[in-house]
Parts: sequence; structure tokens; C-alpha cells
Amino acid sequence: MNNHQKIRKITITAILAALLTILAFLPIRVSALEITLTVIPIAVGIILCGTSTGIILGSLFGVISFLQCLGYSPFGAVLLSINPWLTLLVCLPTRILVGLIPSLIHKMLVKKNKNLAQILVCVLVPVLNTLFFMTMLCVCFYNTDYIQNFVNVLGAANPFTFVILFVGINGLVEIICGVFVSYPISKALEIVTNK
Repeated sequence: MNNHQKIRKITITAILAALLTILAFLPIRVSALEITLTVIPIAVGIILCGTSTGIILGSLFGVISFLQCLGYSPFGAVLLSINPWLTLLVCLPTRILVGLIPSLIHKMLVKKNKNLAQILVCVLVPVLNTLFFMTMLCVCFYNTDYIQNFVNVLGAANPFTFVILFVGINGLVEIICGVFVSYPISKALEIVTNK
């Protein structure tokens, strides 16, 4: 990697990190959870800059998610009051994996089929975000009174049903954003930044 490519990568990563930070504080609130648009800069960063940027942006997303539990996110604040360490597990490693796993898949597939690799990243980032977050939430907090109240209100018979009912709309909107926002943005930026 020459100096021009390093500067390009650092610049794109910094701009996407700033955008991710702004988007993290502009969620679309639906019931107790929020629809997050932070998946957009993560997917774009992976496509344009690769694994290290994916990990950086995923880590930043996780740190911001945990910091929001200090009072910005009512849902997160309750989780933090129940158990801070488990809340950290729900927020940080899950989001790091959201940046890492799609990056590795992109790296494996990009030389075989670039467009497929990019679309897959745009789908995987929101899908894995929802999957990992909700899995850790259920592992760490499912048996708490707080989550059981949601289970009872939703009429969920088991953790799987709870997850589907609790985040069905959120996950769907995030996937749609991934495909119809992240992919076109990454394609346009790829053209512009490679000049």
C-alpha cells in the first residue's frame, strides 16, 4: 500500500467514524429498541477500505452503544442498572463482530465476484447486528424481570419468538437500508475515491 492509498484509507475511515457517531445519536425509536442507521457507514467502510476499517467502525459502534447506556438509551440504562458487565458484553463484542465477520467474507469473495461480495456485506452487517445483539441480550438478560415483561406483553412462548416479535421491524428496516442505501453509496464512493 503506497502513501496515497494509506491517506485515502485513513481519511475515509475517519469520515465514516464521524458519520457513525452522528448516526448513533439519531436513531429511529420503535418501542424499547431503536432502528440504527450506523450499519450504513460500517458496510461502506468495509467495502471501501477492508477488514481493519470494519473492525474500527464496529468497535466504535460498540463503545458508543455502551456509553449510550449511561442515560441516552432508556433500554440500555435499565440493562446497565441490572448488570454493567453483561451490558458491556451485549454492546461491545457483538458490534466488533459486526465489523469483522462481513469484512472477512468480503475479503474472501471480492476477487471472485465483487458485486456479490459488496451486496453480501450490505446485508450481513444489519443481519449480524440484530442477530448478535439479540442473542447476547437473551443469553445475558432473558430471565430478568425487565425482559420477561416484554416477553409477556408480546406473548412470546420462547426466546426465538421473543426475538422475532421484538425486533422484526427493526431488523427489516436495517436490512433494507443496507441494500438500498449502503450499496449505492459504496458504489458511488468507490468511483469517486479511486480517481
